[in-house]
This record gives sequence, structure tokens and C-alpha cells, in this order.
Amino acid sequence: MADQDEERDYAAALDTAERLLGMRLERFLQPGVGEPANGADFKRLATVHTFGDAWPRTDVLDTRTRALLSVTIAATLGTLEPLRGQLRIALNNGVTREEIVEAFIHIEAYAGAARAFEGDQVALQVFEEKAKDA
Repeated sequence: MADQDEERDYAAALDTAERLLGMRLERFLQPGVGEPANGADFKRLATVHTFGDAWPRTDVLDTRTRALLSVTIAATLGTLEPLRGQLRIALNNGVTREEIVEAFIHIEAYAGAARAFEGDQVALQVFEEKAKDA
């Protein structure tokens, strides 16, 4: 029974990720060359926790607010590839490009110019990607 519950939770998390990102995650979850068997466990656990447990908690913080917070966190940490995904989620969920730039202004003040500029460069790429899709 637990296996069925785990599969259901994983499928629901993947559906939430698709709704937020506008794309399926499976292509990012494929095993890498030389990846040990428990790599799949890590990806499943991270996906379920992130998109099954954290993102759906909209009683206090709505999705739009969570998205802007996630952009800020990823940029501040300097995790640029995850930032790309967080920017997509933010733009898909009502955060404006102007609000994202304001977040970088605030990041610059508190986390430093280097982090803010790196994040802004990723944001410009995502803005361009979105403009081409429009």
C-alpha cells in the first residue's frame, strides 16, 4: 500500500511542478551517467518534498509570494540553474519582470552586487526566452 501512496504522491508532485513551471520535470530526473541507484531515490524525495509538500502550502503564503521568495533565495545562494527554474515559476504565476528586478535591487543591498548581477543575467535570459514564447 505504501508503494501505491508513494507513486500517487510522486505523480501529484510532478503534476504540481508542471503547473508551476509550464513543463514536465521528467527530463531532468533521468539517471545520469555513472549515477548510483539511490540517485533516483534522491530525485524522487526532493521532488515530492518540494512540489508535493512545500509549494502546495498556500494557506498562509500564496504561490505568487512563494515564487518571488524562491527567486530571491536561489539568487542569494548563487544557485543559478535552480534560479532559472524559479524565475520561470515566478513569471508563470503572476510575478512581473519589474518585481523580479526589484528583488535583485534588494539582493544587491543585502547579499552583494556579485550575487545580484549573476542572478540578473540569468533573469535576462529567462525574460528573453519568455518573450520568444509570447
